[in-house]
Amino acid sequence: MALAIALKQQSLSANAPTVEAQCAHHLALLNHKSDAQRRDSLAYLTSAITSSTLGSPLPQPSSVILSAVQRLILDGSNSVRQQLLKLLQSLPKGDIASHADQLLLHTRAGMTHLAVEIRVFALDVLEWLLDAAADEVVSCPGGWVKMLKCFLGLLGWQAGADGKWSGSKSSGKPWGDAKVQVKQMGTLAIFLKAGLVPHQVITPITTGGGTFPLWQTHHHVLSQRSSVYAHLNLFGASRDDETEMYEDREDRQRVFHEGAEPAITTGLEHAIRGGGELGRAAAHLKKIVREGMADYRGDEAALQ
Repeated sequence: MALAIALKQQSLSANAPTVEAQCAHHLALLNHKSDAQRRDSLAYLTSAITSSTLGSPLPQPSSVILSAVQRLILDGSNSVRQQLLKLLQSLPKGDIASHADQLLLHTRAGMTHLAVEIRVFALDVLEWLLDAAADEVVSCPGGWVKMLKCFLGLLGWQAGADGKWSGSKSSGKPWGDAKVQVKQMGTLAIFLKAGLVPHQVITPITTGGGTFPLWQTHHHVLSQRSSVYAHLNLFGASRDDETEMYEDREDRQRVFHEGAEPAITTGLEHAIRGGGELGRAAAHLKKIVREGMADYRGDEAALQ
């Protein structure tokens, strides 16, 4: 005779931790000394984010996640860095803008790291950041001048006899081989396009056969950006040229023309004459500079 025991309301997951609790646990494990553990924790967080229902809150807020993972841009393990990039790409783009300045701090540190692999990876992070929040990257405190100086230092392009705009390396020699320089020029082109090339003009709302009385409506609607008056720096510490916010394209053009353009123009001419892949990258970057500065110099006809 066979006997069976039936348990009513049996549940194996009754005491299982929630996804939110597991994510908090894996965020804490990002400090673990094991590369594999840091990678696996990043993978779990990425899976939890991508599995979230569209429109529902993330298991942990983006602000908490970014604060915990941004230092891993400098991680010595390639597998950890690659998994970090996947996690960053899985975050909602709308959550990135308010953290652009902090992400840039770690990105610049990565771009000037002694390890070539970390320098190249930091460029990938910067490209992701520009894709997610380009306007905030070029207009946040230090986002314009400090990044330009960083690129000048990496490429070894000096910017004047007084050294005011010289890069972090005084030798004037580029960091890394030609392939790294090609990558740096490509990322610089994306950065300059975001800061200098005008965006598409918003078409005014029309009613019937004309725009009256809705003239220039886009200038009067409520801003969708947080901290709309942050550029006034009403309550913060005083800023210098490096940490200033340049929200207007005209201001960025002026600063670029006065500080970085001479060095970049000279460096591009040398790279173009060298030919090869480096010359092609330089030619593309030169095109972006010409397009972004055409109306500043009044030579729009040069783009035709």
